[in-house]
Amino acid sequence: MILEGVIKGEVTQVIAGEVLGLSERQIRRLVKRIKEEGPEGLIHRSRGMRSVRKMSDEIASEIQRVIEVRYPDFGPTLAAEKLREREGIEVSREKLRQLMLEAGLWNRVRRRKEPHPWRERKDHYGQMVQLDGSDHDWLEGRGPKMVLMGYIDDASSHFFGRFYDYEGVYPAMDSLERYIRRYGRPVSLYMDKHSTYKTTRQPSLDELLKGQSAATQVERACQELGIEVIHAGSPQAKGRIERSFGTHQDRLIKEMRLEGISTLEQANEFLEAYLPCHNQKFARQPLKGKDLHRRLPPGLRYRDVFCLKEKRTISNGYTIKWKNRELLIDRPTAAMRRRKVEVREQFDGQIEIIFNGRRLKHQDITEKTKSEKPQQQTTQKTVKKGKYIPPPNHPWRRSNPELHYASFLQKIE
Repeated sequence: MILEGVIKGEVTQVIAGEVLGLSERQIRRLVKRIKEEGPEGLIHRSRGMRSVRKMSDEIASEIQRVIEVRYPDFGPTLAAEKLREREGIEVSREKLRQLMLEAGLWNRVRRRKEPHPWRERKDHYGQMVQLDGSDHDWLEGRGPKMVLMGYIDDASSHFFGRFYDYEGVYPAMDSLERYIRRYGRPVSLYMDKHSTYKTTRQPSLDELLKGQSAATQVERACQELGIEVIHAGSPQAKGRIERSFGTHQDRLIKEMRLEGISTLEQANEFLEAYLPCHNQKFARQPLKGKDLHRRLPPGLRYRDVFCLKEKRTISNGYTIKWKNRELLIDRPTAAMRRRKVEVREQFDGQIEIIFNGRRLKHQDITEKTKSEKPQQQTTQKTVKKGKYIPPPNHPWRRSNPELHYASFLQKIE
């Protein structure tokens, strides 16, 4: 040992300091301790003493009690945030994790993930946005079931969402319109093959003539807006939005529980304040700084795009059939017969008929046509026909003597 050599005079203190990487003064202190206390003198004086930075047992117990009472199902990260924001208790995530494990308040279950090919993020903000709906008990039984229609930017993980009663055409179009009004048109939308976004029907004649495949109302709206639609082949392919929903189903649910939210309107109002904080915490800077969101093309109205829109044919009576309704065109012309028109139904119930780029005035005559139709008599009794007997001058009687005899007997009776 180097220090023993110093004590015995075999090694100088200068050489011992160079070998051990210590100063000459420190070598002298260590040699003095060894002479006075032996080898135990080399042990640090703080060994076995309680650290002045260690959390006291009383504070640790109080934190565990608060977690057990107010945040029993919170994870360490979210629980540490809520302790700081709502309780005024500053504790690190790792320390809180240790306290929760010690008290049996948290036990993370690691799930085995199936391998899936990794896809690199897009470079620009607005280059691709993933769209999906999450059907979940967001209010934990305090209110109605809701669906969170979510939009997450692939490059930055910036999230936008809104709650609806269900996942369908209206929620998809209404949320997309709100997204475009706030951020602009993305270059592409990445969505699954839900019946709202992709149809299995065969293309119509107009679609075949244009070389198009059958499209849903959402796909049709995206085509008019110049947004490319990409359909995912599996949930893992759009894993960014799926993982984001997992985060919201943990954090957002508990945040709404703490605020006592119990209605759809309150939930959407809470999102306005919650999402900016969420994006500030979880969003990241895209690889390249250019924003590819675009404004609405000049002359295009949101009302003309976000509606139900289909082709119909004008009948000879200048009427149009639309969803079990009959619409009569006001002041028609003969050139309108058997011509195609575009029927637009807004989500507020208003119907517009477009012919050669202009709107036609019309009236709903569904009730009138129903009242004019004759009612079928269902109580009329049917009379059963008897056996047919040919008259005497019938041609059959000329060659059939049995019929002659039957007719003769009938006359006698």
